[in-house]
This record gives sequence, C-alpha cells and structure tokens, in this order.
Amino acid sequence: MRMERIFDQDLVAANRLRAKRRLKPGNDFLLDIAARELAERLAIVERRFEKAIELHGATGATARLALQTGKIDTLERIEAHADFSDAGEPLIEAPFESVPLEPQSVNLVLSPLALHLANDIPGVLVQIRRALKPDGLFLAAIPGAGTLGELRDILLTTEIELYGGASPRVIPFADIRDIGALMQRAGFTLPVIDEESYTVRYDSLFALMRDLKAMGMANPLNGRSRKPVGRKFFLKAAELYAERYADPDGRIRATFSIVYVSGWAPHESQQKPLKPGSAKMRLADALDPTKGIAPANKGNG
Repeated sequence: MRMERIFDQDLVAANRLRAKRRLKPGNDFLLDIAARELAERLAIVERRFEKAIELHGATGATARLALQTGKIDTLERIEAHADFSDAGEPLIEAPFESVPLEPQSVNLVLSPLALHLANDIPGVLVQIRRALKPDGLFLAAIPGAGTLGELRDILLTTEIELYGGASPRVIPFADIRDIGALMQRAGFTLPVIDEESYTVRYDSLFALMRDLKAMGMANPLNGRSRKPVGRKFFLKAAELYAERYADPDGRIRATFSIVYVSGWAPHESQQKPLKPGSAKMRLADALDPTKGIAPANKGNG
C-alpha cells in the first residue's frame, strides 16, 4: 500500500532554513524550551554517552545544551542543508526523513521538534532505534495534539463562513497515546512520555502568524490550498480570534503542547516494564532503566 505524503518535504526544509537564516532573538523560543527540557532530562541519566546525534535541530540549541550537561563525549548534527551549520561546524547532510547512520553506531539520539513533520514517523523511529547501540537512548520533543488549536478553529471557521468550504491550514499533531504506541511499535523498550502545554499571548492574529513564519512553521501540507486569500480573510479571522480567545486585556492566546519522549534500544540488562501502560509515566522516573520505575500522572504544564 502506498504511503500518503502529507507533507511537502522540500517545503518543510525550505521553511526551516529560511527561518534559520533570518533568525532573530526570541523567534526560536519553542526550540529553546525543548532544548532546555531535553537537556534537563539528559542530565539526570546516570551514565555517559560516547557518541550522540542531534537530528534536525535547526538552530543547534539542543546540541549545545546537551553538551553542557557533561554526559556526552562527542556529538554530531544531522541537517537537511549545510546552511544549518553555525560558524562552519561540520554537519551530516541528509533528507528530512533519513537517518544516515550505521546500525548500532551511536549511544544517544536527540530529536527536538522535527519528528512531527515526517510523512513516515514509524519508519523514522525504526531507523533511529536501529542506529542506537544496545541500551542506547532516544530523547525527543514532539508537538502534540492541542498545539495551535485556537488557530485551527479560527481559520476553519473563517474559510467556511467566507467561502463555504475549507482546506487544511494547520498541520495535524499526534495524540500522546498515539506517540507511545508508535514508540513501542518501533521496538523501543521502557518508553516514557509526558506532556507540557505552554500558552503564549500575542497582540493579534497577525503577530502570531509572523511568529509562526519566523519559526519555520508555515504551512507545508501537500493538501494546502494554492489559492491565495485576501486581506478580508485575515481581518475576519483576526476578529473571530479576538472574540473567542482574547483575555480581558485584549491579547489573544495561542497554545503549544510539547510531548517529551524517552525510549531505549533493547538490552538484556534492562528491567522489564511492571505493567502495560508504562509509557504514561514521567520521564524523570524512568530515564535510567537500571532503576526502579514508579507510576506517575501525566504532566499538564
């Protein structure tokens, strides 16, 4: 069966590269949040990692903070284009959905806010798991369901009201339970997931749209409408957004939910999960598979 190509991968890479080249302080706040969270999770692991990979991190923030934990001997970055490099640092160039690593060749793979843009997420996860040495660690930050829910609602409503129909304008985001199932399907052991939600406030819809473009989050869907919409569309959308999602001071809210994922390449020394559903535990309780695992509630930001 032929796999549906939801995302235009050339456009995904172009959007992210344009954002990198025009990067201004503050525009990469989501990547900075993910980088800090992943580094904190890495810091509590009671071991060192000889060879690590940052997979499509765009700005390299995750790589820099991960190295500062002192847990990594060497780290390389994989990116779709050489221009993602900072100050000429060497990169491994590879298409967005490719993990060009030899089997069992690295100890740690970090994926900050990129995996959700793959057409074949299960396939990419399998590539990552195969690249890890036994007992190697995979850490990822993945935008989850609820991200930009307000914007999705407003753009859909506006297009239906003005044109009688709608095309996809906000990409789909996976539910936390689906991500856990994909990790298990890909062969990771002791998968652990938690989720944090962040609310960002803007003066208007137009400020939010500028921010999304600056972060490389412009619409890369193959099914997107190629028909341009005029100023009338965005004025109506801004009006509806303010009516439905504004605070008393007039500023609008935008939600970003990030799912943090941990999984290990299989190794005979690892503890077996205590029971099904262990993928819903907190990362902090299970990042070291040599320690006991205790249930915890999902984080909610």
